[in-house]
Amino acid sequence: MAIEEIPIDLSGFEPSPEAVRLIKEVDRMIDDFDDAGGRKENPLYVPCDPAFLNGTIAFVTERDLPIGRVFCELGSGFGLGVCLAALHGYEAYGLEIDEKLVDASRMLAQRQNIDATFLSGSYFPEGYSAYDGIAGSELLKPESSWSQPDAFHYCPRYEGMDRDTDEIDIFFVYPWPHEHEMMHELFEELASDGAILIAYYGEGEICVYRKTFDD
Repeated sequence: MAIEEIPIDLSGFEPSPEAVRLIKEVDRMIDDFDDAGGRKENPLYVPCDPAFLNGTIAFVTERDLPIGRVFCELGSGFGLGVCLAALHGYEAYGLEIDEKLVDASRMLAQRQNIDATFLSGSYFPEGYSAYDGIAGSELLKPESSWSQPDAFHYCPRYEGMDRDTDEIDIFFVYPWPHEHEMMHELFEELASDGAILIAYYGEGEICVYRKTFDD
């Protein structure tokens, strides 16, 4: 398997009134979070640019790039990306290890009347993890991907999610610089052929990839 980058053009994609209200509320939540010292308590939380993300979701959706309509954000923070995906018609899930942010995400979705699911936990399914290597984070995989001898393949599932990872059509992640390659490898490991990865790299840089067979 391999992943290919898909060129994107975000011109002309403006957020809907519902998305504008959502973004404004999340901006207020982030300001309150910072004022309360949340950044010191959780320095790993960094929000992405909502306009870039909303435009990217709109781009891949309008061009019918995903096979289906299941979205999962790995490290969902306050839940903005997940809620934006839900507004675009996706069955949307968020995985976040900080339980306070999970609670805040659920309250946000409830206040905005958005149907989205937020789960507390790591974006590594059972059996997977990472360690710091010389060139960045390295993915550790389970010893075997076969759940039983007569199974065709082993597909992990995040605890609490109603979908196996190969049923997720769009993964979204905002990785640290040392995690870029590891996140690509995790996507290749978990996703089915044709799945989409949206990766935000900061400073307005966002990329779209598709998993494909390596000829």
